[in-house]
Order: sequence, then structure tokens, then C-alpha cells
Amino acid sequence: MKPFTYERPADVAEALAMAAAVPGSRFLAGGTNLVDLMKLQIEQPTHLVDVSRLPLAEIAETAEGGLRLGATTTNSQVAADMKVRARYPALAQAILSGASGQLRNKATTAGNLLQRTRCAYFYDTTKPCNKRQPGAGCAAIGGIYANTAIFGSSEACIATHPSDMAVAMSALDAQVEIAGPNGQERAISLEALHRLPGETPHIETSLQPGEMITAVVLPPPPPGGQIYRKARERASYAFAIGSVAVAGGKVALGAVAHKPWRARAAEQALADGANPAEAMAAELSSAKPDGHNDFKLKLMARLGAACLTTTGAGDGQ
Repeated sequence: MKPFTYERPADVAEALAMAAAVPGSRFLAGGTNLVDLMKLQIEQPTHLVDVSRLPLAEIAETAEGGLRLGATTTNSQVAADMKVRARYPALAQAILSGASGQLRNKATTAGNLLQRTRCAYFYDTTKPCNKRQPGAGCAAIGGIYANTAIFGSSEACIATHPSDMAVAMSALDAQVEIAGPNGQERAISLEALHRLPGETPHIETSLQPGEMITAVVLPPPPPGGQIYRKARERASYAFAIGSVAVAGGKVALGAVAHKPWRARAAEQALADGANPAEAMAAELSSAKPDGHNDFKLKLMARLGAACLTTTGAGDGQ
């Protein structure tokens, strides 16, 4: 274990100041991903700022008719909230499909969004990985690993984002509230939070140094049905090999890209009168499988069409 220091702030301003004061600081909440990576020495923070007890664990109504989820609300808390279950069922379904009950009791909303890939080569420190060490190469390219991206990948990285929750939030057009050093605050769409790999896959989000997520804001629920469905290699406690979230006419896909993949082509096809199968075919026409993950084309076509039909989208009404 690498040595590190630890502090527990009293409020957001103090947390930001603590992080800014020590280069290499990281915010710690549930720790379900960060602590594991520290044990493997993939993450080596010099200083931990424990934000788990900050007053950011409230689920509140917004003036517009949506909900604001505090950054430290746990996954279990959000999934069990009756306002979430009634108005955003796709989000509750996505959260409950992830991890285990014990992990959901600790994992937080912000931490879930910021978890790193579960690519086998990322976790294997004997193999090169551009996300761990920029410029080292990508062992997954040409390697034996099937749960890789079919959209938005690059010659530097073909990993996928592991979050179920983020996929549902993307389909729901969620916004992320961010606080930064010196009191700056801003809000961005969840779609803009995560980056595609390009030549810099180690830069995973659009957060600036020293910034922290303080809340996720859900707009009023869209008209129409909602659903989240996940395909995985075993019935529980497994990451997706493909997932779909539908909220009204909005569609997002999981385990197919370095970020939750908003299916804009499918959405446009539905708006133009396509049926569910045609809409998914339009989206998947631009996919670029690598051989090991060719199965994702048929998987996502069927899973997506089933979700669209269930929610009454396209000709499946």
C-alpha cells in the first residue's frame, strides 16, 4: 500500500480547499471502486478527502418538476425512493441491476458515474494500458476479450464504461451540477460528462482539476414508457455485456462505448416513423465491432427492439 494522508471536511467549500492544497488528492465517498484500485496500485492518490458525510445526500423536488439527487445519495437510497420508482422507473431498474445489495448500500450517485472501466487489461498491471499509463499501448486491441466497444473507440482504447445508472440517466437527459475551486459552479448534461477515448483515454470526464460533482438533476419525467434492460454473463453481480435504457422517445445504450451511448440515430429513425427493429438497425449501421465482440450487433439489435416495443415506441405500440 502506498502511503497517503486523509482529511474529512465539514462542507463542500472546505472539501474543495483541501483537495486543492495537496497535489494528487482524490475525493472519497463510498470507495467501492477507488479503494479496490488503490489496493492494486492502479490509483495512487497522495491525499484522500472524505466527502461521504457532507450534506449532499438529499433527494429533493425541483421547481421544474424534476428531482435533484445529491452526490452522496447511495444507490440503494435512490432506487428505493418512491418518487424515483414512480416517475423514473428506468433509473430504479438500472440501479437494482448493478452490483450487489451490499455494494449499493455504499456506492454513491457521483461515485457510480465516475467509476472506471472494468476492462480486464486495465486491471492487469502486467499488461500495457493507455488508461493506466498514457502511451503504453492497449493490450485489449488484438487481445482475447469480448466486452469491448462497438461505438466511439479509438486506436488508443476500446474499453467500455461500466455504469448501469449512467445509461438510464443519459436517456432521461440528466444534468450534472459541479463545484470547483474558488467557488465556481456549473452544470453540464450527463452526456457531456464522459469523454470518448480519442488519443487521451486516461482523461475520462470533462471535470477540471479540483472539481467535484455535487448533484445530478433529473428533468420532469418524459411522456411515454420507460425501461432498462441488461444482458450479462450471469444472472446477478455482473457487469453488462449490453444494456438499453428507453425513456419516452429517448434511447441510450450501455457496454458498447467508452461512455453511455446516446442512440441519436435510433431516436431520429423512430421520429421518422421507423419501427423498433428498423430504429436499432439505423443505430447499429455505424457500429465497428472488432471480431471478438461481433455478437453485440445481434444482441443490441434484439435487446433494443424489445425495449422499444415494450415501451410502445415506433410501430410496436
